[in-house]
Amino acid sequence: MADAVRVLSTLALKGAVHSLAGQYEAVSGVRIDADFAPTLALLERLRGGEGADIVILTREGLDDMVREGHVVTDSCVDLARSYVGLAVKAGAAHPDIATEPALRAALLAARSVAYSRIGASGILFAQLIERLGIASEINARAKIIPSGFTAERLVAGEADLAVQQISELKQVAGIKVVGPVPHALQTPAVFSAGRMAASNKAALADRLLRFLGSREVAPVLRESGLEP
Repeated sequence: MADAVRVLSTLALKGAVHSLAGQYEAVSGVRIDADFAPTLALLERLRGGEGADIVILTREGLDDMVREGHVVTDSCVDLARSYVGLAVKAGAAHPDIATEPALRAALLAARSVAYSRIGASGILFAQLIERLGIASEINARAKIIPSGFTAERLVAGEADLAVQQISELKQVAGIKVVGPVPHALQTPAVFSAGRMAASNKAALADRLLRFLGSREVAPVLRESGLEP
């Protein structure tokens, strides 16, 4: 059996990591053993003592792990930039979300909007609807999920719009990404990786980190909805 590197990763990188895993094992002989969850959930697990060789988190989350001594500072590498977007069920009309007024109208017109409670996208969206002055109207009929992929609520017919990182929306079959929330209304999340200080596979972990930060993985990141 191939050597394995244990990776705990935010959901935003799930598509990219799955796409890269086979390629990496073929060239290195090392298997990527990955588990995925929102950053806040991963931080809780790591603080609770769960082990890994590499973690992929928001830059802010990774910085917290460095400050707390869980991640080796010199190992950290920024991998990708990610924008929050909206999706509809495949075949549904695409609303105009190109401007702040258009986005506000589209959200108010939706029967229900699905968003995440603890993910970076959910935090941004909760702040956004407060800023737009429509939080009470949206939340009165929203599908707020604790974790996972919000676009699954589109397929189930429980919502008309789903809000999440574009790379997370693209993980769900049967939906179409409309586009990003206008860039003026959001700050892109930066996702970064680092080696756990307690890892006993430092050399293998550092090799995988170099691969994830290399130019050759850039096309896979773009295809998954991320910007290298």
